Amino acid sequence: MLVDASPYIFRAFFALPSSMRTPAGDPVNAAYGFAGFLLRLLGEGAERPRRVAVAFDGSLTTSFRNQIYPAYKAQRELPPADLEAQQAWCREIAEALGLVTLIDSEYEADDLLATLSRCLRESDPVVPHRIVSSDKDLSQLVGPQVRLWDFARDELYGPSEVLAKFGVRPEQIVDFLALAGDPVDNIPGVRGIGRKTAASLLAELGSLDAALGDLERVAALEIRGARGIARKLGEQRDQALLSRRLARVVSEVETGLEVDQLIWRGVRPERWAALCERLGFGRLAEQGAALGPSG
Repeated sequence: MLVDASPYIFRAFFALPSSMRTPAGDPVNAAYGFAGFLLRLLGEGAERPRRVAVAFDGSLTTSFRNQIYPAYKAQRELPPADLEAQQAWCREIAEALGLVTLIDSEYEADDLLATLSRCLRESDPVVPHRIVSSDKDLSQLVGPQVRLWDFARDELYGPSEVLAKFGVRPEQIVDFLALAGDPVDNIPGVRGIGRKTAASLLAELGSLDAALGDLERVAALEIRGARGIARKLGEQRDQALLSRRLARVVSEVETGLEVDQLIWRGVRPERWAALCERLGFGRLAEQGAALGPSG
């Protein structure tokens, strides 16, 4: 199980009251909510997760994507100061629960998760695993062994669910975003091509490369505005290719981890108890202790 931390940290910060404080008087709502999320994730299943890792974002303005396209995510406001102050606690929480954590200043959490997912698939081609996230970009990793689990909504995405939601297969998600763009991440895409048109193009031609390589065929397609679409692709070829580079997750990040290091051996009791006392997590302290160390 590979966990994308950021969506759940942000969700907790905005869902829980800012009046929640540590004994020292510091805001703790995001950290408390994130701890509760991890405890539910680890404790609710019928079987104890065998391998778990949690990836954090440490590259909001410094990722390689910002270097090749400075406008990438530039429209986003920086996290509120009260949230930023809790990020380190969230990582401490995951580690006290015995989980491997990853963070990088050049690569995003998506890239770290993609790398670990590849390592798990290569290590054991049969055993499936889940990526826990609400980020649609990670749909590109879904496959026979991999499911995307939106934990908050309890929605599990396999290949058929991705196709039903986006109109394209998981392996086409990157090209889909390259064509339609992604306003959330400020990926430009091809101006004048929306999600429906992008899905139609990929259904007919299979890939962005096929479309760019045969604009005459694009112009002859039986879809609305085909000639205009072909013209836009020709005029914005470089932008489409840049958008694809921005949308594609990197699965070759050097993490320094071996697959067996992801084995979850349970909570670190003393570390968890001390952290909960410092942050004022009375009830959660008991829940974490109940998970116990593995045998």
